[in-house]
Amino acid sequence: MKTSLRSELSGLVFYMGKWVLLALAVAALAGSASAFFLFSLEWATATRGAHRWLILLLPLAGFAVGWLYLRFGREVEAGNNLLIDEIHDPKKVVPLRMVPLVLGGTIVSHLFGASVGREGTAVQMGGALADQLTHVLKLKHEDRRIILMAGISAGFASVFGTPLAGAIFGLEVLAIGRLRYDAIMPCLIAAIAADQIGLWWGVHHTHYVIASVPALSVWGIAGMVIAGAVFGLTGRGFAAATHALGGWMKRRIIYAPLRPLLGGCVVAAAAWWLVADRYIGLGIPVIVEAFQQPLAPYDFAAKMAFTVASLGSGFKGGEVTPLFYIGATLGNALAPLLHMPFSLLAGVGFVAVFAGAANTPIASTLMAMELFGAEAGLYAAIACVVSYLFSGHNGIYRAQRTSAGKHQPAPSGTE
Repeated sequence: MKTSLRSELSGLVFYMGKWVLLALAVAALAGSASAFFLFSLEWATATRGAHRWLILLLPLAGFAVGWLYLRFGREVEAGNNLLIDEIHDPKKVVPLRMVPLVLGGTIVSHLFGASVGREGTAVQMGGALADQLTHVLKLKHEDRRIILMAGISAGFASVFGTPLAGAIFGLEVLAIGRLRYDAIMPCLIAAIAADQIGLWWGVHHTHYVIASVPALSVWGIAGMVIAGAVFGLTGRGFAAATHALGGWMKRRIIYAPLRPLLGGCVVAAAAWWLVADRYIGLGIPVIVEAFQQPLAPYDFAAKMAFTVASLGSGFKGGEVTPLFYIGATLGNALAPLLHMPFSLLAGVGFVAVFAGAANTPIASTLMAMELFGAEAGLYAAIACVVSYLFSGHNGIYRAQRTSAGKHQPAPSGTE
């Protein structure tokens, strides 16, 4: 008995030591890459603001990025979906070229005015950099799965400053209805350390404030259920529209670089002639406004249109920050209808639309608590879970599998 216990404890110590070291290595790579990326985004956004005419060059920028991916990046064009596929069915190490391609492509997208996010870039860099350790350390398939998940967690945590949400995101995003607990310690360590490394490099994350959180009441719960349903349907519509436009353009336009060129023409013309600069780029200032004052009720729809056009035509970046924008402004618009504080509905919408579109209600709830405080956690949890239920079995990540149905048996053909 004593021998068995000693053997178990020694195995556990070896396991923990091994994954602490590996997770810290992943965190150093992902956290540093995210810090450089965030500083580059600040430069790109400030430069575009100072030289608005750059928006007119968006079509040419889109063509250039499209050509680079056609020439050098066909193996990594799937982005986040490639990482998820490699975790489910390991085949070959993710090419390192994914890092400079997605980094450069995203900075170019923001510099010239596409409406894209940043999570996709950070996650892809984190995953691709982590996977290079597979070569160096000759990792087995099962270890490679875990290190890829740790890279995803580290990238997500360091770009948003939300280590708990990042840790769970790496476990939750892979399949609807299943968490991979065998990777929970590496993902947690990688997420926490990557966030701290980003802060060490001097990264500053936006601070969002929910002015007041009312005591939980029957109407408060009912309001969150109603809002959660709207947020879930919005996330579902966003994912469907983005996939539909992307599929249509691939069928109609064979030469890939022409897709972002055409999409860039549409986005640039709309942004320039309608003076719609608030709907391009990350849109962080507008998200902050949604917590402070009433906004135009159509802001969420306009941002959705610009983002669908940008991502659907092939611009690089991510979906999550635009989803934060859409959710915060939609929540702002719903607040007077539901007789609830603007800042509370903006915060809840911020995370709940993402929860529905990405099928990650637990990570989204933890994100709300990390960004807005624990007091908002109950409201966010209700809205995120309802949003998740209303968003269907498809989301922004096509490679995400369905392990268990949300409210009925899983659709046929899924895992």
